[in-house]
Amino acid sequence: MDVILQNIGKRYANKEWIFKDLNYHFCSGERIALTGNNGSGKSTLLKTIGGMVLPSKGEIAYKLDENTIAADQLLHHIAFASPYLELIEDFTLLEMVTFHFKFKKSRNQLSSEDLIQKMYLEGNENKHIKNFSSGMKQRLKLGLCFYTEASLILLDEPCSNLDRRGYDWYHEQIENLPKAPLVIIASNQEEEYQFCKEIIRLG
Repeated sequence: MDVILQNIGKRYANKEWIFKDLNYHFCSGERIALTGNNGSGKSTLLKTIGGMVLPSKGEIAYKLDENTIAADQLLHHIAFASPYLELIEDFTLLEMVTFHFKFKKSRNQLSSEDLIQKMYLEGNENKHIKNFSSGMKQRLKLGLCFYTEASLILLDEPCSNLDRRGYDWYHEQIENLPKAPLVIIASNQEEEYQFCKEIIRLG
């Protein structure tokens, strides 16, 4: 997917601009990092690109194979993961995975059991999400993101709460992603985006 930012800006009521007059053309297959000091707008820009936050000014265009994607169809093309993304805490792991893929297409048509194994969460199928550690929850969020069929993958501080094994797993998943999706990562931790060919610094 190509994402074209045209003079976009974001501010909240009666506050200064978080970012302003941004122009950029993100191309399919690119791996790009958004970095910057705390409060520089990394997460806000990422969510704006993903349609979760509306820009205060400017426009964003989305194109897939030269075809423009309508705003009401964008959700079907995006996978998103962040430490603040909410999970349904009263679901078991198996219920959460099954529920997610009722609305999203699974990459490689893997079964729920295979997906759970790839997130190395096997043995916890019937455990409620509310009883997961923060690291287990983050692997689940990332796993649902990585194994969703998507042309735009957005990751905000993806390794938050992960241990060393989790970091290694994260890099393995990144390496195994198809080449076509555009991947954008918001982070200040170089190890989270060291594979990115381009870095955009905000602030």
